[in-house]
Amino acid sequence: MPELPEVEILVRHLRPALRGKTIREITVHRERVIRPTTVRALKQALRGATFTGVTRRGKFLLFALRRKRKPFTLLGHLGMTGRMYLQPAKEPPPRHAAVVLGLGKENFIYEDPRYFGRLTLDTHTLDQLGPEPLGKKFSLGYFGAGLASSSQPIKHRLLDQKFIAGIGNIYASEAMFLAGVPPRRAGKKLRMDYGVRLHRAIRHVLKEAIRCGSTIPLDWRGGKGGDGLFYYGTAPGAGEFYEERLNVYDKAGQPCPVCKTIIRRIVQAGRSTYYCHKCQR
Repeated sequence: MPELPEVEILVRHLRPALRGKTIREITVHRERVIRPTTVRALKQALRGATFTGVTRRGKFLLFALRRKRKPFTLLGHLGMTGRMYLQPAKEPPPRHAAVVLGLGKENFIYEDPRYFGRLTLDTHTLDQLGPEPLGKKFSLGYFGAGLASSSQPIKHRLLDQKFIAGIGNIYASEAMFLAGVPPRRAGKKLRMDYGVRLHRAIRHVLKEAIRCGSTIPLDWRGGKGGDGLFYYGTAPGAGEFYEERLNVYDKAGQPCPVCKTIIRRIVQAGRSTYYCHKCQR
C-alpha cells in the first residue's frame, strides 16, 4: 500500500499538471470508490469546477477545486493498487478505470484494479488523523507521551493513523531498524533515549524516501506515452529500484547491512515486520 512518501511524490507531480484545468465530463465506472457520495452529487459538484491545487494529508490526496467562486475539496486515496495520472483524451481508458474526469484534450484517470481506494466528496476521515510526522505538531513531546501511554507493540503504534498520519509497513520497519528498536517492545517500555532515536529515524526515512523518489520501479506508463501511472520519473542517483536502498523491509533471509545477521520476518496484526535480531535488541 502506498505510504506518505509515495503519495507526496504523486501530489508534487499532479499539482502542476492539474492546476487551472476545468472538469468538463465525469464518468464513474465503479460507484463503490466514490461512496458515500452519489454519482449524481459528484457530477453536480465537479462539472465546470477548476482545479486550484493538490495537497496531501497522511496517505490522502486533497484536490482543491473551485466552482462558481466556491472552493471545495475532492478526497482521493489510492488504496492498495490505485493509480492517478493524466492521459490523452483520444486514448481509451484502461480496463480498471474507476473514475474518469474529462479535462478537454486530456483525461484524469483514477485506476484501481481492486477498488479499495476512494475518490469522494466526503472528507470526514481527515478529522480522525494524527499529526503529520514531518510537521511541527509531531514533536518529541507528543511522540514520547503517545508511546508512554501505550501497551501495544511499537510497530502497531506506528501504524495507528490516529496517532501518526501516513506511516505504513515499509517505513515503520525501516525507522525501527535505524533506531535499533525491537518491533515487539511495548511503547511504554521503550527507554527515553530510544524514543528520541525513533522520532529522529521516522523523519529521516520519510525524507529520504521522498528525496529518492519511490520504493518500486518508476517506469510504469499510463497508456501509450502518457504520464507514469503512480510514480513519475527517477530522482538523480536513485537507480532503477529505490527498494535497494531499504535496509530490512522485504529482505527476510538476507544479511543485515550493518552486522550481517540474517534479517527476520514476523507477522504482527496480519502484517509483515522485518528486523535484525542483533541490531534491534
